[in-house]
Amino acid sequence: MRGRCEAMEDFWVFGYGSLIWRPGFDYVERAKARLAGYHRSLCVHSYVHRGTPERPGLVFGLDRGGSCVGMAFRVDGRLRQKTLNYLRARELVTNVYREAVLPVRMADGRQIRAVTYIVDRGHAQYAGKVDAAQAARIVSNGHGQSGPNVDYVKSAHEHIAAMGLKDRWLQDVVSRL
Repeated sequence: MRGRCEAMEDFWVFGYGSLIWRPGFDYVERAKARLAGYHRSLCVHSYVHRGTPERPGLVFGLDRGGSCVGMAFRVDGRLRQKTLNYLRARELVTNVYREAVLPVRMADGRQIRAVTYIVDRGHAQYAGKVDAAQAARIVSNGHGQSGPNVDYVKSAHEHIAAMGLKDRWLQDVVSRL
């Protein structure tokens, strides 16, 4: 009976890239939150959504170290399986990310646990640390099933800035596009 009850409880999803502005699932609450131990980085070669294996794009991943301010979404527990199925189809298409449930601190001080997707540094698509000029070149040439890589990076920058966050490296990349 315990498992059935847990499935009905609301749960949280932490978004740090396109999930911030385009979650793609229903939620009942959305709030700014910080994940410790990982930072947002354009560190993943995109072979599907924003590039191809021949002309990869560059998308965000949560990489080790630092912290990341993003958006936490509370999802009705009755939608758990539907939401997780959607997220897994979106985020785990090439398995460059690992699904994890990690502690997140909400802007109002609440401590929650949220499903999020962190980069697998051992995966072939892991790009590591890329300088701004190289990142801009990769992004400029990337185009995948979800559209131009440039649109993704510019939209991410716009939404991250709208949250009141400054990312000088990302601003440098965007200024080169």
